[in-house]
This record gives sequence, structure tokens and C-alpha cells, in this order.
Amino acid sequence: MSYMLALVIGAVAGLRAMTAPAIVSWAAGLGWLDLSGTWLAFMGSKWAVLILTLIAIVEFITDQLPSTPSRKVPQQFGARILTGALSGAAIGMPYGYWLAGLVSGIIGAVIGTLGGAAVRAKLAAHFGKDAPAAFIEDGVAVVAALIVILLLPGTPAA
Repeated sequence: MSYMLALVIGAVAGLRAMTAPAIVSWAAGLGWLDLSGTWLAFMGSKWAVLILTLIAIVEFITDQLPSTPSRKVPQQFGARILTGALSGAAIGMPYGYWLAGLVSGIIGAVIGTLGGAAVRAKLAAHFGKDAPAAFIEDGVAVVAALIVILLLPGTPAA
């Protein structure tokens, strides 16, 4: 199960690079994802939660700007792979599968980046403009991230 959750959180990173680590940080900060004593323990700190949340909010805003580069340029694609890897590793860490989670997060990030770009382009063409497609993509990223976290053992929903 943790492999699938890591894959999905990686796909979230492919849609919105900072949403995945922000939601993982919230889960760790709330004690729903035990990263204590690991190299990812910093993700549960109040500072990490605050900083990653602020960066995620800025990303939601800047994504709406016409000057924002494509998610498929090397810098954007690389950032999505890195945040997908980090978030996937965090999902797998409490179960001893951080490396598998990392790899699953990378695969998910590639799928989310390429698939998200294709779906958003089709939605934008359907609507005749990009903004509605971007807002739909924002919603999908947030809902998918929340579902991943709520499916973790130790969350109130589990």
C-alpha cells in the first residue's frame, strides 16, 4: 500500500511541485506520519510546515501567470522529480520502505508531470483558456494529496 501512496504523492508533485512536500510535512507535523529519528525528521518541524506551506501557496498563485515556464523544462521537471522523490521517501519511511518510496515518488512525478501537462492542455483547449484548467488541476492535486495522507495508518481517517 505504501508504494501506491508514494506513487500518488509523486504524481501530486508532478502536478504541483510543492503541494506534495507541504502535505507530507503537515502529516509529519501532526504526528500522522512518523518521521522521528530519520533523515526526514525535519519535515515534521513547525518551520518546515510553515515554509513548505508558504511556498506551495506561492506556487498556486504563480502557476496562473502567463510568464510561468512549462513544467517540462529541465528546471521545473527536475524540481518535480526531487519533491516527488522526497515526498515518496517520507511516505515509505515509517514502514522501512523509504528507498522504494523514493523510486515510486520519482515514477509518480514523471507520470504527473507529463500526464498533467497533457490533460491540462486538453482542458484548456476545451475551455478556450488556461485558467479553468489550472484551477481544476489545483483541485485535483490538493484532493489527491489529502487522500494519500488520510489513507496512511495513524491518521484520524484510518
